[in-house]
Amino acid sequence: MENSFGTDEFIQHVLDKYSKMLIKIAFTYVKNMADAEDIAQDAFVSLIRKGSGFDSEEHEKAWLIRVTINNCKNHLKSSWSKRRVPLEEDISYMQEEESEVLITVLKLPPKYRNVIHLYYYEEYSINEIAEILHKKPATIGTWLSRGRNLLKSELTGGFEYE
Repeated sequence: MENSFGTDEFIQHVLDKYSKMLIKIAFTYVKNMADAEDIAQDAFVSLIRKGSGFDSEEHEKAWLIRVTINNCKNHLKSSWSKRRVPLEEDISYMQEEESEVLITVLKLPPKYRNVIHLYYYEEYSINEIAEILHKKPATIGTWLSRGRNLLKSELTGGFEYE
């Protein structure tokens, strides 16, 4: 697909391949589907503006994730997002158990929530997550372990923060 960068076919391929993933990642940050979709769209616009130049599809994917995370952080810092009142998101399309787990994951502190999402939902390794988030693998392993413990605690009775 590198030779066809910027064509409608390439753009559609990238959208089909990464849009759900980027929206999920953005949703774990902003907890609002409309904002998550906007943030993912902004990441795709950034990709188109950047042009080709990725070593591989994995590099492209990691770059899109990094841009999405940065866009989420910028969104959360903006005065606009601080003045808004959040609406309940409709996750009725999920099975009850799946939606309970997602709701619980969304309650986690951001560093644990993001690592859990990248590890379990996007199937990245600890080393890959460390590279994406610019952290040491040991830090990611610690956050993953603590996030799992918080999830386990919440799903069996309530959060117990460190």
